[in-house]
Amino acid sequence: MLAAERQTRILEAVQARGAVRVSELAALLNVSDMTIRRDLDALASEGQLDKVHGGATTKRSPSTEEPGFEAKWVRQTAEKNAIAAAAARLVTPGSAIGLSAGTTTWTLAQHLTGVPDLTVVTNSMRIADVLHASATRDLNVILTGGVRTPSDALVGPIAVGSLEKLHLDLVFLGVHGMDVRAGYTTPNLLEADTDRALVAAGRRLVVLADHTKWATVGISTIARLDEADVVVTDDGLDDEAVATLREHDVEVLVTAPSRGEVPAGT
Repeated sequence: MLAAERQTRILEAVQARGAVRVSELAALLNVSDMTIRRDLDALASEGQLDKVHGGATTKRSPSTEEPGFEAKWVRQTAEKNAIAAAAARLVTPGSAIGLSAGTTTWTLAQHLTGVPDLTVVTNSMRIADVLHASATRDLNVILTGGVRTPSDALVGPIAVGSLEKLHLDLVFLGVHGMDVRAGYTTPNLLEADTDRALVAAGRRLVVLADHTKWATVGISTIARLDEADVVVTDDGLDDEAVATLREHDVEVLVTAPSRGEVPAGT
């Protein structure tokens, strides 16, 4: 097969699926991984796709699209529940933690209702509702003020101001995307400001991100890749991405979701 024909088939596969791994393309075209990587380099140099660690994606610009909470919740529910369960094990009784707004952090909140003597700071009304509804009497919830976004985050100067003088043991951050160059990102500029203030309040940062967030870039960076102490993800994240995170001194906790499980809170 000529290189031009092979590259046409690669483009067709990427456009049909949105993202394809090198190993999948090599098996599809019956060539070596090295041949596929050379083809991807050529196609990326022509601006026809984006080459990412372990594969390629359709050509994308930094995203400003912000889906609503319900639209995001139905995506990767098994992965989010597994990530939340693993993240909850990082929380010790008597600690003060921060939870950013998002569906994965909302799922985490449901795993925290039994942790004694816990203080939770959040800019999510949905997370605050989950925690207030629990029967745990020694659970303290602090909700920032702010302007509400389509994803139900409270953002803006009021939210930032309420976080600036707080000191937290752990901050759990949900993100729109994570990328080697862009770091951890969001499509909302005001939410980025608020998330940065939340990150600054914590001694340690734990990012919760399923595998689909890798190589996705929102318009605004919250933190560099190496600013996270821990990333909790699922086993769909490829080995090269895991290795990249670890090269940036990030501890990576990989979960194995049960695809048949019923997510918490449903």
